[in-house]
Amino acid sequence: MQFKAGALDRSDLSSDPFVQFHAWFSQAEEAAAPSPETACLSTASLPSGRVTSRFVYLKELDARGFVIYSNWETSHKAKDVESNPHASLAFWWKDVERQVRVEGKVERLSREESQEYYDTRVRASRIGAWASKQTERIESREVLEGWVKEVEEKFEGQEQIPCPEHWGGIRIVPDRMEFWQGRESRLHDRFEYAKKEGKGEEGWEISRLSP
Repeated sequence: MQFKAGALDRSDLSSDPFVQFHAWFSQAEEAAAPSPETACLSTASLPSGRVTSRFVYLKELDARGFVIYSNWETSHKAKDVESNPHASLAFWWKDVERQVRVEGKVERLSREESQEYYDTRVRASRIGAWASKQTERIESREVLEGWVKEVEEKFEGQEQIPCPEHWGGIRIVPDRMEFWQGRESRLHDRFEYAKKEGKGEEGWEISRLSP
């Protein structure tokens, strides 16, 4: 399906950025954009300020924010988040010439929430979550396969596998989101949702940004 977006104006947008994101995500799916749930997650370590980025899959969008799952003990992002709770996600949908940026703070999901998603994963992925010491240096592929074998033996004949303590979900709770629509001559449409802060204030302030 060929998708062609028209000019974007303030009146075209929802007052709720989550509703707006869902609409754009659905349109990207309808246009057969490949893996529209793919996002670039960026985190930064303090006090150095060194930034690391990687591609992840958005697994859930709830009333509070954007949820992904990973190792939260040995990975670079785990160490970054430990020192700095701020993170960002960037979605790029080439087929509809749109991108969405999400900025906010990270919060861990409860063990119950993580277990619920963990149970939906295929068994090999659940075993892998136990076996991998994500990002740590290893001598060979054989070492990793040995860890996998140990975990398989540990849970042999056991269908219900507990979610590892080091693995689970985080939710990025946004305080800023930007919706970008590509236009000719680089005169793109950009709209920013900024969370209203202050006593008694709720909702989002929406502003058009210069391209």
